[in-house]
Amino acid sequence: MNFIEEIVEKDLQEKKNDGRIQTRFPPEPNGYLHIGHVKAICMDFGIAERYGGVCNLRFDDTNPVKEDTEYVDSIKHDIAWLGFHWGQIYYASDYFQQLYDLAIQFIKAGKAYVDEQSAEEIAAQKGTPTEPGQNSPYRDRPIEENLRLFEAMQAGEIPDGKMVLRAKIDMANPNMHFRDPIMYRIITTHPHHRTGRQWNVYPMYDFAHGQSDYFEGVTHSICTLEFVVHRPLYDWFIDQFVDNKPCLSPWGNNYRPRQFEFNRLNITYTVMSKRKMLQLVKEGLVAGWDDPRMPTVCGLRRRGYTAEAIRTFIDKIGYTKVEGTIDLGLLEHTVRECLKEKAPRVSAIFDPVRLVITNYPADSKEVITAENIDGIPELGTRNVPFARELWIEREDFREDADKNFYRLSAAPDGREVRLKNAYIIKATGCKKDAEGNVTTIYATYDPESKSGTEGGNRKTKATINWVECDSALDAEVRLYDRLFAVENPSADERDFRELLNPDSLRITNAKVEQALASAQPQDHFQFLKQGYFVVDDDSTPEHLVFNRTASLKDNWQKK
Repeated sequence: MNFIEEIVEKDLQEKKNDGRIQTRFPPEPNGYLHIGHVKAICMDFGIAERYGGVCNLRFDDTNPVKEDTEYVDSIKHDIAWLGFHWGQIYYASDYFQQLYDLAIQFIKAGKAYVDEQSAEEIAAQKGTPTEPGQNSPYRDRPIEENLRLFEAMQAGEIPDGKMVLRAKIDMANPNMHFRDPIMYRIITTHPHHRTGRQWNVYPMYDFAHGQSDYFEGVTHSICTLEFVVHRPLYDWFIDQFVDNKPCLSPWGNNYRPRQFEFNRLNITYTVMSKRKMLQLVKEGLVAGWDDPRMPTVCGLRRRGYTAEAIRTFIDKIGYTKVEGTIDLGLLEHTVRECLKEKAPRVSAIFDPVRLVITNYPADSKEVITAENIDGIPELGTRNVPFARELWIEREDFREDADKNFYRLSAAPDGREVRLKNAYIIKATGCKKDAEGNVTTIYATYDPESKSGTEGGNRKTKATINWVECDSALDAEVRLYDRLFAVENPSADERDFRELLNPDSLRITNAKVEQALASAQPQDHFQFLKQGYFVVDDDSTPEHLVFNRTASLKDNWQKK
């Protein structure tokens, strides 16, 4: 049990908010969700699920400059793919009129004023954490003038950046967020994705968020640790009306939202900044938001990470009040564990060389029955064609090899090896091209050594993978690795683009089993001795494309 769950259970025991549990996930629709958001999603939706409450999805759409319906649609899709279900969908823009009316009340009560200073002047005037700020020259403007100017701002009569509405609190407060925070700014250059040109003033996060929670009936407003310093302001805004005007809420006099914070998710070899991710996309350094190297949910999905693996990873790291950085290796380990007993095994030969079994009948073919996952027969079998000519990995053969090389060798003392699920063979020689490259390997097989038969129990020191030549399919294989070459790119003072891993993507061609002919996007496989792979969205029956999800083990530390 984490500390948020302990708080919720205590609230239930004390019957706070009449025993209701209601959370919300409030993304800003200005980009795609990334794995950092997933931690918040698992918390917000998970609390509601565990305690019989409801979690609503609310889009914090208060900045039309950056927001778009494309992001709204992607966020809904990603949450559903992760396996969560929201109660209702809301938008901060649903409350624009209520928030505007509330701002008018603040002005009439002498708690807000219109400021004509520039953003730079306001910032300089706020002082420092150890020095008090200075009052704005417009702080004591008459209430009637503030009302007239604020209405003019909304009417579109004031240019962008010329005026803002500020709360009148305390310019000497040690919490910088209390030093007359901005409540509204003017944005006329961009229509809102839902309200169009209806509004020319838009509320700031600190004013809109707590009030939206209150309007909706949120009981536990859970966010990350950077909002700890915002919590007193969250409470202050609600204090101005909740005690005196309970009629504003249908949730009763016993109701009040409260904010709680947990540590955000930071992962090595990754950036979580939307701004930096947007740069990567716009500058063509990645192939888009769903590039499998990106930490976005759509990128992880395209790489082959399952919803189960991502949620299991979040469960493993847990929730605390201490910031830290999680090793990316833990996420990669988690996806391996989740795919280990679910991804069918198949052969894929990345650097193929032809193997001819000279004593196998030239006009003969047979079908090898192989378990999809060794040792788990209930997961089914597949038929694998076998014939005289096969593709094997070039590295599985050496013309001359010492005693420590256990795979195929044409040396006089070359050892026997087993072809996976098939026969034992022994190399007899090879053919080379003019440059000295091996083009064909020759071998003989033992007909009595077929796997699954009495003679198939004979042991060898090595087993190699293969694909029958005539039935083999050509496939494009995209070998993805970590996007950044340094452990903590966010803390590095160099331009983050200089820190990119030049080997984060290598593309190769492979010969794969005929069984993959019907593979569909998002089908998962383990390529024997290669790693875990998923069928890419670009894949077609005529042009198979596979993405590497993860290697079979963590090789990064060796690098």
